Amino acid sequence: MDDGEFVGEARAWLAAHAPAHEGTCDDFEGCRAWQRTLYDGGWAGVSWPVEFGGRGGTAWQAVLFAQEQARYEVTSGFVSSTIGMLGAALMAHGTAAQRGRVLPPLLRGDEAWCQLFSEPGAGSDLANLATRAERDGDEFVVNGQKVWTSSAQFCDWAMLLARTNPDAPKHKGISFFLVDLRTPGFDIRPLRQITGATHFNEVFLNDVRVPAANTLGPVDGGWGPTRTVLANEAMIIGGGPRGADTNALIELAREGGRSNDAVVRQRLARAVTRERLLRCLTERMLQSVRDGGEVVVDGSVLKVLWSEERAERADLAVDLLGAAGALYGDDAPCAGSWQTLLLNRFWGSIGGGTNEIHRTMVGERVLGLPPEPRVDKG
Repeated sequence: MDDGEFVGEARAWLAAHAPAHEGTCDDFEGCRAWQRTLYDGGWAGVSWPVEFGGRGGTAWQAVLFAQEQARYEVTSGFVSSTIGMLGAALMAHGTAAQRGRVLPPLLRGDEAWCQLFSEPGAGSDLANLATRAERDGDEFVVNGQKVWTSSAQFCDWAMLLARTNPDAPKHKGISFFLVDLRTPGFDIRPLRQITGATHFNEVFLNDVRVPAANTLGPVDGGWGPTRTVLANEAMIIGGGPRGADTNALIELAREGGRSNDAVVRQRLARAVTRERLLRCLTERMLQSVRDGGEVVVDGSVLKVLWSEERAERADLAVDLLGAAGALYGDDAPCAGSWQTLLLNRFWGSIGGGTNEIHRTMVGERVLGLPPEPRVDKG
């Protein structure tokens, strides 16, 4: 099937199914329901192999479908991001039994997943994690604490990192587990953010028993699957929807009578430049996918630029609102969307790995600079 036929088929299916879907990107169950609709219609995992429940198409066809889907107010939201992260890790590192058990309900959204990665003392330096998993026959017994876990209160399963060998170098003593969140010993506590939302959670594990068969990759060799997950996460974040464009900022400046202010114009020019640079890099990445080659733009580059552009846009917008920038919610212009973006600005620069860590990876992987000194490595 050529691209034209594929797009035609996708458009016809979306026109028949998307308008009838109820739910928004803020509705977790609505996202799951849309994922099930995609799966049952044969449109989930467009580029996944058929044997794993996908359509067997190309990466470019997956992009084309996403572009067509974006025309409608439908999304799988958070559910689709974890599908992309865990699916890639399972295909690269999982056993046949793990793939057969996990991939179908993952791809259909019947089992939603989250990441139990970050800890109070292991965020940017993830390999510094302290959660312990001790072998007990055919099981591991896990104790510790995780934090900043997105949507854990809604999920069924989790990707869990725990230290299985405290005597090994820190990157080599970690194991990656697939764990059922309904297992006794989990205590999931939502964290209320400054915006009033409870997107993140802290999770306590008290003698949680995990079958040894649920280890993804070798015991003590969990850093490989972890890197696969993190690389896909950065690409998903950086290559995702751009949100409101800078035309909205320009309109705010005009409405407030500040479009001729030299400083405002300079800030607007910077915002426009950042947006267009990011768009060009995204197009370059998509062109490499279209050509069937390797992705030529590092995910860390996209992630850093996206998060910085997002934060600067929010700063400028609230400044342009003047005194109205101090309002919030329904009392504020645009129902407070700019204020929400400002208050939530650190999600982009911290979530999915801090910008500082991603800049280090850009320096080493993209620019070929000498590695940062790591006194605790090995």
